[in-house]
Amino acid sequence: MLTSALEKPILIFGCGNMLFGDDGFGPAVVQHLQETYPLSEDVLVQDVGTGIREILFDLALSAKKPDKLIILDAVDYPDRAPGEVFEISVEGIPAQKTSDFSLHQFPTVNLLKELKEQTAIDIHIVVAQTAQVPEEVKPGLSEEITRAIPEACRLVLSLIDSA
Repeated sequence: MLTSALEKPILIFGCGNMLFGDDGFGPAVVQHLQETYPLSEDVLVQDVGTGIREILFDLALSAKKPDKLIILDAVDYPDRAPGEVFEISVEGIPAQKTSDFSLHQFPTVNLLKELKEQTAIDIHIVVAQTAQVPEEVKPGLSEEITRAIPEACRLVLSLIDSA
C-alpha cells in the first residue's frame, strides 16, 4: 500500500482471511462497500487481509494521520449471536486473542492503543460474531455472516457521515 494512501482523512480496513470461513468477514464488507456504495475520494477502503499490523505501524510513524480509522473484523464472543454486528473499543479486544494473526487476535493491539491515546484519530472497530471458523482451509462465509455484511456497511456509512 502506498504511504500516500494512508494520508486520506478516513481509512477503512477489512481484516481477515477469506480462506477460513467467517474470518473473511472484513474483506467481504470491504468488497461490498466498494461494489455498492459511491464513496468520497477522502475515503480509502482496503482489504488488508492479515497485514493490519504492518499498516498500523506505518500509520503510527506517518507524519500525517487520518481523522478516522474504521477496522472491520470477525470475532468470537461467547455471549453474542452468530451474525450479530456491533462495535468494540480498542480496550474491548479480548485479552485471550492477542497472539494470532487477525485484528481481534494480533499483537498489534498495543499499536491501536498508542494511536488512540497519542493521536486525535477517531478509531472504530466494527465486528461481527462468527458462526464458524474452520481449523483448516475452507473458504466461504456462513449464512449468518453473509446476512451481516449489509448491516456492517450501514454502520460504516453512518460512522463516515459522523465525521
